[in-house]
Amino acid sequence: DGVVRPLAPERLLITDAAGPIAIAGVMGGAETEVTDATRAVLLEAANFHFVSIRKTTQALKLPSEASARFGRGVPPSAAVPAAMRATELMRELGGGRIARGVADCYPAPQVPSAVVLTTDEVRRILGMELSRAEIERILTALGFRCEPQGETGLRVTAPDHRLDIGTGVTGAADLIEEVARIHGYDRIPVTEMADRLPPQRDIVPVNLEERTRDLLAVAGLQEVITYRLTTPEREAQLSPGDDSPAERAYVRVANPISADRVVMRQSLLPGLLEVMAHNARLRDRLWFFEIGPVFLPEGPLELPAEPRRVTIGMAGRLAPASWRDPDPARTDFFDLKGVVEALLRGFHLGAARFEPTTHPTFAPGRTARLLVEGHEVGILGEIHPQVRAAFDLPPGPACLAELDLEALLARVPPTHPVVGVPRFPPALQDIALVVDDGVTAADLTAVIRSAGGPLLADARLFDVYRGQQLPSGKKSLAFSLVFQAADRTLTDAEVEAEKRRIVEAAARRLGAELRA
Repeated sequence: DGVVRPLAPERLLITDAAGPIAIAGVMGGAETEVTDATRAVLLEAANFHFVSIRKTTQALKLPSEASARFGRGVPPSAAVPAAMRATELMRELGGGRIARGVADCYPAPQVPSAVVLTTDEVRRILGMELSRAEIERILTALGFRCEPQGETGLRVTAPDHRLDIGTGVTGAADLIEEVARIHGYDRIPVTEMADRLPPQRDIVPVNLEERTRDLLAVAGLQEVITYRLTTPEREAQLSPGDDSPAERAYVRVANPISADRVVMRQSLLPGLLEVMAHNARLRDRLWFFEIGPVFLPEGPLELPAEPRRVTIGMAGRLAPASWRDPDPARTDFFDLKGVVEALLRGFHLGAARFEPTTHPTFAPGRTARLLVEGHEVGILGEIHPQVRAAFDLPPGPACLAELDLEALLARVPPTHPVVGVPRFPPALQDIALVVDDGVTAADLTAVIRSAGGPLLADARLFDVYRGQQLPSGKKSLAFSLVFQAADRTLTDAEVEAEKRRIVEAAARRLGAELRA
């Protein structure tokens, strides 16, 4: 057509001694086209792989009648009959004179592939019994060549024109489809699935992650999925006062689809805050969580690290307003802490501590880091007012937690002991200990549990008091203690001895005094 087209090395050409004369299976060149002055014609009948023809047609944007036929697949065995038929038509209709001889270049003729099909395989796929004779009758009628194979099998060879029949397992499925089509889909009985399931392997990280979702859903949170693309400026809003967001290393997108999706996220918090801000217009209770990867650059020539995180966001009222409670309480830090503790209990992680810390995203004095077995696995707290304003959240406390999911799940014990139901009643005791303001409830709880020994079943903080009845710089922490033995009912003397041991240990290690 007079257009110059560059050709990639994988494009097939038909050539002679002088150069290319046609694009194989697509279109001939101008030098070899037939005109009114043509007196001699050399017929070439060839076969090309249909995928190659389709790719060439699409790449060159050169559709033709030839490519439409070759692109659907033509059997190699059709080349010689097609050449003979074309020669005969030229003789009959054009008065041509046929030269003697045929040149054939087919050094590696295609060997028809055979598929072994058994009656057991037909029964497994179709759910019905068909005899070998019936299967052979159907396939033979369709042009397949069938030979007996063993007692229940057939060795089936597809006719040349059935290029859609595969080999191996795929070929067997193709043949069974042909059998079902001719036998009649309406004659296949309705049966329950009776095949054996393949052996299932436990993928522990995936199972634990699903368990995380279940525990958070049970706690009343809804899962969300946010974009993995963001901007440095958006993530910088988590750190008020940081004026250089672009200096932080990010995994950048080479061809971003929009200006607000240019880098891979390094935190799940911005996306979760956007979800909370959007839903604040629709509901009062904003309890959400997300599990997903963050992307941390490792180097210019290395793929980024993709550690998985779990983020929890909680804000709004604890319950909808009603006639009984027109002004329900709002979510605070301790509601978030309770959800995190429920997650830890669900994984039987007992050695966990919350320690005060500071972080630019969270309000001063309302931030804690979570340690499991002495390793920091996350941070939680009430977000800073400037962060809340930057993400257009409504007034009121909003709390977030971001945990390193991989570090957390790596410390989940593979098994945990199951304690039997107690047969004997517990003994309940309350104590109030006066300690310095710098002593945390977690420190005092650890001392109480350590000193209580096996008879101390539980110790819970239920009151914190600061006031005129105590010296300056002091506070009172009141605990409810549960003593219980598995083999007997404890006496008052035993309980009193355990209580005295706890008070002495608290005085010795933390300077605590028993409040009268």
